[in-house]
Amino acid sequence: MGAAVEGIQHVYEAPGEIHFRLDGQDLTLTAFNGHAPGTLSVLFTDATSGKTTYAANRSLTVGAPGLDGTVLLDFNRAVNLPCAYTDLATCPLPPAENRLPVAIEAGEQTPVERLAAGELQAAK
Repeated sequence: MGAAVEGIQHVYEAPGEIHFRLDGQDLTLTAFNGHAPGTLSVLFTDATSGKTTYAANRSLTVGAPGLDGTVLLDFNRAVNLPCAYTDLATCPLPPAENRLPVAIEAGEQTPVERLAAGELQAAK
């Protein structure tokens, strides 16, 4: 996977896909192994990215699948990675299939520091 810093690549194991329906659309997210045993991690962008949420990515930790293979996607728990707060951090970019065409209004928004910088840049 690419990174928020040009020239850096991240390599992760992707144990599967999560299929779900939102706003009348069938969607799929590639899931990666999470930090805690049995959990999954999903990197994604959506229609709010670069507007009200950080443009490069957000991350969602997903609990271990149930016996029937289902998981709970709680986008209220979507968080920004360190690159949303500082140019000194590198973060992986979501794979193309994790760029959702719908707006996920839940979860962390663009950090105030980035929003202020973007507004200053737009004013120049």
